[in-house]
Amino acid sequence: MSAPDKTATLYRMVMEKHTCPYGLKAKDLLQRRGYRVDDHWLKTRDETDAFKAEHTVKTTPQIFIDNERIGGYDDLRRWFGQTVRDPKTPTYQPVIAVFAVTALLALAVSYAALGTPFTLRAAEWFISFSMVVLAILKLQNVETFSTMFLNYDLLAKRWVRYGYIYPFAEAGAGLLMAAHALNWLSIPLALFIGLIGAVSVFKAVYIDKRELKCACVGGDSHVPLGFVSLTENLMMVAMAIWMLIMN
Repeated sequence: MSAPDKTATLYRMVMEKHTCPYGLKAKDLLQRRGYRVDDHWLKTRDETDAFKAEHTVKTTPQIFIDNERIGGYDDLRRWFGQTVRDPKTPTYQPVIAVFAVTALLALAVSYAALGTPFTLRAAEWFISFSMVVLAILKLQNVETFSTMFLNYDLLAKRWVRYGYIYPFAEAGAGLLMAAHALNWLSIPLALFIGLIGAVSVFKAVYIDKRELKCACVGGDSHVPLGFVSLTENLMMVAMAIWMLIMN
């Protein structure tokens, strides 16, 4: 069947105050796969409910190809052989995104300030920027972060308030290190939280063999506690030792 002959029928919600984002994604995917889309708008709640009852479905959008109901957007992706990630599946993507962007940011700042991206300051900025960004993710919901943190951090288990203090301490140390300001405060602070974090992660993962989620990118993440979590803390320790030597 040639591309112009491929037709799909799409039913999606397009209301005055709501346009279904998955309906738009389904339409875009179909068009990118060469389908002409017969696009039907469900403009009211009553119209949507009637459609669901008629086809015995619980959600919209719904896609039909060759008179066969494919299902919703995720079903369409599967039909095309694309993966659909389970939101509860462990993934390192959040941490990879943070480290990749902060590395590029450090190179950009180094180039702007020093005329070349490849400098020792770029390496310092990479670690300090990473600390700040990771702290921002934790600060989005300190309550949730502190709860997850209690699962493995040794100090937080003894002093619960430490879980609330940690994101602010990490952000403060990262900002001061980026500016090379108040080294008498930033160095011991980073060394303290980094060492406790490293020991806590090492004990939980490599000694107790526990399978936990890391709170490193906030309390709602599905990043596995392990090597990456340990790396975050070791980076802080390394940065503190480096600045102590240099100063």
